[in-house]
Amino acid sequence: MLQAGAALLTAVSLPSCNGIFEGIYDQPVVTADFGFTKVEQATSSGTIYLDATSYTRWNYIDFETFTLDTTAIAQDGSETGEVAEGWDFAVHRYDVKTNGGRVIETSFTSIDELLASGSLPAGTYVEDIWTEDRVTIDMSRMMDGIIVYAPSWYNPELSKWLNVDTSTMPPVYTMSGKVYVLITAEGKAAAIQLINYMNDSKVKGFMTIDYVYPLEF
Repeated sequence: MLQAGAALLTAVSLPSCNGIFEGIYDQPVVTADFGFTKVEQATSSGTIYLDATSYTRWNYIDFETFTLDTTAIAQDGSETGEVAEGWDFAVHRYDVKTNGGRVIETSFTSIDELLASGSLPAGTYVEDIWTEDRVTIDMSRMMDGIIVYAPSWYNPELSKWLNVDTSTMPPVYTMSGKVYVLITAEGKAAAIQLINYMNDSKVKGFMTIDYVYPLEF
């Protein structure tokens, strides 16, 4: 069982509700059509497909073992579910956290451009922060101006991959289109790019993520 740390949820009142790669592919690792759906070991690249539609679930990704684990967020902020110790990053809706890693948003709009640059990008790599007003777990009272959040670690840099503007209804979703570089706690690098946040039926919360890991030059 994975414990999430702080136990209290935070209820915040709001003023209103405005509030590809080519070549021969290895056998993909898939969990019920989700997970590492495309893996090409020759180029250390692939695609991850996540069901991030639930507000009470974290999706944990482990690059080393090509595994996807999920946990359920309880009312006290803890998490129930088995997660590999070596996970690299996790996704809740469009929020992201890392396992002791740090992230930079690059200027590149494709992983191929990053690879062609020949080196890791310079700049400030952002570590996770503790937050009590980012990870939404209950939207049932949104029309009353109330959203309930769970305390959690959160990486503000990688979470830039999708902006959700709720100042108008319906919300406006805008992908950054940028490639992000994650440096894991072990010092390995990964290139990550959000390709889509909807499935073929245009249902939001289905995340398609391209990656290269390990990212080496």
